[in-house]
Amino acid sequence: MLVAGVDSSTQSTKVVLCRAEDGEIVGQGSAPHPGGTECDPQAWWAALQQAGKRLLERADAIGIAGQQHGLVALDETGAVIRPALLWNDLRSASAATDLVREHGPRWWAEHTGSVPTASFTVTKLRWLAERETANAARTATVLLPHDWLTWRLRSEADSGFAIASATTDRGDASGTGYFSPRSGAWLPELVVAALGHSLELPRVAAPGEVVGETDWGTMLSAGTGDNMGAALGLGLEPGDVAISIGTSGTAFAVSALPAADPAGAVAGFADATGRFLPLVCTINATGVLSAAASLLGCTLAELSDLALATEPGAGGITLLPYLDGERTPDRPAATGVLRGLTTRNATRQNLARAAVESVLASLAEAAELLIEQGVPQQRVLLIGGGVRSAAIRELAPGIFGTPVLVPDPGEYVARGAARQAAWALAGTSQPPTWPHLRPPAQFDGPAQPLLRRRHVELRNDTAAWDTVQPANFYIP
Repeated sequence: MLVAGVDSSTQSTKVVLCRAEDGEIVGQGSAPHPGGTECDPQAWWAALQQAGKRLLERADAIGIAGQQHGLVALDETGAVIRPALLWNDLRSASAATDLVREHGPRWWAEHTGSVPTASFTVTKLRWLAERETANAARTATVLLPHDWLTWRLRSEADSGFAIASATTDRGDASGTGYFSPRSGAWLPELVVAALGHSLELPRVAAPGEVVGETDWGTMLSAGTGDNMGAALGLGLEPGDVAISIGTSGTAFAVSALPAADPAGAVAGFADATGRFLPLVCTINATGVLSAAASLLGCTLAELSDLALATEPGAGGITLLPYLDGERTPDRPAATGVLRGLTTRNATRQNLARAAVESVLASLAEAAELLIEQGVPQQRVLLIGGGVRSAAIRELAPGIFGTPVLVPDPGEYVARGAARQAAWALAGTSQPPTWPHLRPPAQFDGPAQPLLRRRHVELRNDTAAWDTVQPANFYIP
């Protein structure tokens, strides 16, 4: 039997078709998404049709993992009211500040597992209520990106767009800011406090549940968020810390216990299996490398070669990589900062190295925050598109201060969605065990604590600078 897994990310849709018994990929496709921090969900639907052509119809079950937090507002007929606000849209930063102030960060952490930042859906609800009152009044339900795509796949089998048929899962729901990962239940009073009226929220499906079928008879699993899908695709177990370097950067781990960080740095998400997924997210990751390559007039591969052609520390240059604001630390108005630039060290090699070191230092700090929350770290695994960079792979051990493992490149989010689909198809209590193709490659190197200290010092020294709103903020 065959199962399809879908990764509907910020940048593209990727589909893998796998054998249900062992996860071997027998087909795959992809299609791009429009850029920006908001998107018409119909673009995701079109990309799914393109990427899944001659794949989805062959599957016995389909699972969808999507970018977290995105707000898809629907009216009572199921029509999309406005372009979806994505996780990296920071215009709701002031709404996040107001919401946190209303209850206090400790209350938010205890009740929702997280202290909401501008990425969280609940802050976008408050922004909608304040800035687009007519759209807010029309909103009858809010779905997450993966919820909406799953709903669309099954909608033709239903009698029109019945809002009551929409489902989500506890993993993706835990990123909304109005769901309790600990109890597994919605907190509808937070929706009312943010939006001004109640919503009909999607039903939270159980892990491994079949939530419907397509009009051609293929089963649909509940789906999940992209980070939860990656954890399932990697087969993470307690003690594994995954570092994903993509459009955003994330550090996450599977845990048997829920996290509740009142400082707000660690998001206490649920995972897709009934456990928990404490996670730290940074806004800036591969975009920093792309920006540096553009400034230096080179490709990403050439940027990697330049970075490896000079010594650790980039000749004394340190980059604070908050080019698009930042989520961890919560500095949505931050910008990038270069320190230590002189006529002697201003070389292409040093600037390239500073960019790579900055991304890794930011993510090493994220991993450290997980450890401070009691997450054990026995292995560090690097995944995501950024790992294609030889400089990322080779410099990571020194900055993380530990050997790192790099699994074979793969679409782990889509693979996790496919594994969830296989679980739903099998009807078992636990997901199927899918072997990895090969053991991950290990990279070692001497620890470079000075680089971490320089990053922390620059972060702390510039904390009071964030007074200018970047371009992706809403300007009335």
